[in-house]
Amino acid sequence: MVKLSWAVVAAAVLPVVSAKCTPKPVKIKVESHGGNATSTHQYGFLHEDISNSGDGGLYAELIRNRAFQNIEFHPASLDAWSPVNGASLSLNVLDQLLSSALQYSMNVAADSSAGQVGFSNDGYWGMNVKKQTYTGSFWVKGDYEGSFTASLQSNLTGEVFGSTEVESKATSSEWTEHTYQLVPTKDAPNANNTFILTFDAAGAKAGSLDFNLISLFPPTYRGRKNGLRIDLAEAIESFHPTLLRIPGGNMLEGLTNTTRWDWKETLGPLKDRPGYPNVWGYPQTNGLGLMEYLELSEDMNLEIVLAVYSGLALNGDIVPKEKLQPFIDDALDEVEFISGAADTKWGSVRAALGHPAPFKLQFVQVGNEDWLAGGEVGWQTYQDYRFPMFFEAIRVRYPHIHVLSSGSVFDGHNIPAPGLGDYHVYATPNSLVDQFDLFDQTPVTHIIGEAAAVHPNGGAGWDGPELMAYPFWIGTVGEAVSMIGYERNTDRIIGSCYAPILRSLDRWQWAVTMIHFAADPAKTTKSTSWYTWELFAGHLMTHTLPASASYDPLYYVTGKNQDKGTFIFKGAVYNSTAGADVPVSLKFDGVKAGTQAELTLLTGPADPYGYNDPFTGVNVVKTTKQHLAAGKDGSFKFSMPNLSVAVLETEPSEKKPKN
Repeated sequence: MVKLSWAVVAAAVLPVVSAKCTPKPVKIKVESHGGNATSTHQYGFLHEDISNSGDGGLYAELIRNRAFQNIEFHPASLDAWSPVNGASLSLNVLDQLLSSALQYSMNVAADSSAGQVGFSNDGYWGMNVKKQTYTGSFWVKGDYEGSFTASLQSNLTGEVFGSTEVESKATSSEWTEHTYQLVPTKDAPNANNTFILTFDAAGAKAGSLDFNLISLFPPTYRGRKNGLRIDLAEAIESFHPTLLRIPGGNMLEGLTNTTRWDWKETLGPLKDRPGYPNVWGYPQTNGLGLMEYLELSEDMNLEIVLAVYSGLALNGDIVPKEKLQPFIDDALDEVEFISGAADTKWGSVRAALGHPAPFKLQFVQVGNEDWLAGGEVGWQTYQDYRFPMFFEAIRVRYPHIHVLSSGSVFDGHNIPAPGLGDYHVYATPNSLVDQFDLFDQTPVTHIIGEAAAVHPNGGAGWDGPELMAYPFWIGTVGEAVSMIGYERNTDRIIGSCYAPILRSLDRWQWAVTMIHFAADPAKTTKSTSWYTWELFAGHLMTHTLPASASYDPLYYVTGKNQDKGTFIFKGAVYNSTAGADVPVSLKFDGVKAGTQAELTLLTGPADPYGYNDPFTGVNVVKTTKQHLAAGKDGSFKFSMPNLSVAVLETEPSEKKPKN
């Protein structure tokens, strides 16, 4: 919890409004030319498998610890599994493995007179059970005559919502996969449910059976096999992202140089994926692998920023110069896998996985936050040899690809041309506002790879109060101001990513995320930040246009969408004088009297630290839409309250604005 008096903070940022305070209107005159062509991928996200946002979150698998993976820092265990009807469960390593990646299995033993025995799994803190088709599978080794029963039932009452019989194909000579579909006959009233698989103990000839890779999927986003949870994918898709930075932040680096995220281990059948020791304190199945990220980018039409391992781990391990080449070769293999033709070595691997056509790839980032984990020494080696070696190799092989540093010019990196930078900002609302013009004079193009308001005003960064419990309204407005600053500079900012994107309400390490969720989709909650990012991303400019007015307390960017033939204003008011409304007079050069426009205004609660609470369902963001007509002088007139965010877009014109 944040150890700060919110009442005191709120008073500091929202003075009492004086009835005598009537600010002068902000008169904005927008020129019809002279701006910059903007990036087509201005708003995106970073998916870090933090807070069980991948396994147990975006990745739709319902079974936890489905394959008993033995991973460094996370030995194989029976976590999440429980015996049914007196069965004895134990880990086993058979002479004949399911695969070299999945060596441990679960042995289920019982006396032949025990009747129906088996095991249950409580999922990722529950399971959502609805009248829909679930797709299941499991592998078995051992002689068994009879059938298995797979069911979903209440953990509270034992009520069975759905079950199905699966005829046994099990033998002692080999592992056999069993697949089935399960359709519950009623919706469960809550998510406190469990999966159970049983069999007749009398039919197990050796007194026990071994099981592995026990899986259950609900319907998935776009119907993809091994796919994504529908409500979470749709919540992401609905904020109109255009950019995806993968495979996340710190998970790329790994805890040590031997436990980095290895993209090659995330490919192919699930039985061949060994898992990964996630840096956030729990094992990761690698079910959500590189191919799944690429399919996500394809389904949502997202531009990919691919991060490749740069030779630095979170514990400070650094690959010396003479040993770096294999990692460079691995990065080049990854680029070829994604974007190479189907007749190339790694392009053919992608094609064999069902995607012959190359994915589009324009941006490759070398590492993640190399200025942080390795300290001064790590950052120096990055600048001295690690970034230059990757940069040269990628540019020679793929001259069309833009290569990004893992740091920015503000981190002290003199990035060689034509390299790009990456700026990360987790800050207080005031700090984000202070950085409104940070990129006005920056000569190097950057991505804002991670951004969010996470601390209250009055905090002292990471040495001050803890992370806030949720994204909060004044922080969201601060983000809006910084995003406006980025969009004003889209000739040197290729896009900005909110991070992290997802948080499990049952297990988390990082609280401030755009979307919050639990096993029950009813708790899926779009944060205050989601509403602002959705508003801005839903009104993309193709060109910025210069305007005449100054900034503070109204921060804004103006432009046009050449493709739609519209003019656009994006604005945010932050700490107006005495908290008063700010009148705005907005005139676009060339817009005639009577031209129609829609103004969308977002306002928040009286408490600037108010947030959207997934446990009460209260949404503190108020969205107001208003249709305006340009006056006799062609101006649109409206007011913006303190701590508000707005977008105005004119109706499409028959004659589209000129470049």
